[in-house]
Amino acid sequence: MPVPEVLSGVLAWAVPAVIVFGATAIAVVVAVWAIRRARRSPRARAAADNLRARAGAALVTLDDAVDELDLEVGLSGALYGGGAPASLRRARLTAQHVRDASFEEYRQIAERDATPDEIRRVSTRIERRSAEALATISAARAEHSGWVHANVSAAAQIAAAQQRLAALRATMGDPAALVAELSSRFAEDEWTDASRAARAAVDHADEAARHLASAARTAEDPTRTALVELAEAERALRRAEVEARALEETHRLATQAAQAVTGEIAAARTALRQAFATRDQLEPADAARLGSELRALEAELTSLEADAAQRPTRTIDRVARLRDRLDLALGDARTAQQRLRGARTALPGTLAAARNAVAHAEASLGHVRASADARSRLISAQRELAAARQMQDPVDALDAARRAMRDAEDAKALADYDRLAGR
Repeated sequence: MPVPEVLSGVLAWAVPAVIVFGATAIAVVVAVWAIRRARRSPRARAAADNLRARAGAALVTLDDAVDELDLEVGLSGALYGGGAPASLRRARLTAQHVRDASFEEYRQIAERDATPDEIRRVSTRIERRSAEALATISAARAEHSGWVHANVSAAAQIAAAQQRLAALRATMGDPAALVAELSSRFAEDEWTDASRAARAAVDHADEAARHLASAARTAEDPTRTALVELAEAERALRRAEVEARALEETHRLATQAAQAVTGEIAAARTALRQAFATRDQLEPADAARLGSELRALEAELTSLEADAAQRPTRTIDRVARLRDRLDLALGDARTAQQRLRGARTALPGTLAAARNAVAHAEASLGHVRASADARSRLISAQRELAAARQMQDPVDALDAARRAMRDAEDAKALADYDRLAGR
């Protein structure tokens, strides 16, 4: 057969096939593109965000249940000497693990540009795991409640709670004396939180005493149950303990800041002098830009020094932020040795500022039923602060402490928004 005829036959078969397969490939590509576009559309994003909101609500419910469970586990050990079923402790460990892992997943899909599919998948998993953990908690609490009814009298529970209240009052001492000490040394904005915590601790302790007295009267009547009043007393006791710790933490932070503030300012001035020396080694244009920022930082440091003794925690916080700005201004102009030396001197003050920021965030979240976003930010801040304390490399530790500050500030802002929104 002549070659042209063969070629003609091949073409006659191949061309239609190529057209068919090419059209199919184009259709497949278009279909895939359309599916992906639909999955990333505003409508898909809105649906995914709704699922994420549901997952956040489930996480908040689980977090509150874990807090209640912590109280019950503590009470079980204090009241019943470890004789109660271990199911509560096992349920708490399981729920804590689920909660912590879920908050981390929730934070990740919130912070990065996750696709609607990923948000949907993770949110569904969080909601399912939260529901399973809550079911485990409910079963454990039911088992524990049955054991308590069968083995412990209301009178014994009331007596044990009264002992805890007496121990709490002894530990608290005179909260007003701590506030008076702070108010005699520092400006009002340094001890306002301490004053509020002191009043709240005393009020909650008095509330617990009233509920316990009512429970004791109810327990004398065999036809009535004292468990409701006893439960309210325990909640008030726990709130009093939280406020007492907040008071102690505020007092500790203020007194420690007062001891450290002079050294932090001196270290910042030393860092500025070294930065001016680094500036002298730069090209004229870079030196001019850096010099302008350094003079601004120097002026700010001088203004902070004016009332540092009256506002030590605020000053420590501002100096830590000033050191952060100084690092950004210097950029790559420093040697590795200079960065290491600067991190070592900046770390103590930044850690103190981070602890203060976390304490403020914890207080804000403690007075509102905060959203999952606020809680996840607080957990991240607590984790970063713990990591900063353990790191051996001062540069890495400084970075972690600064991340803790930012996350704590975000958590407080979100909690404040939740409060204003009436949650």
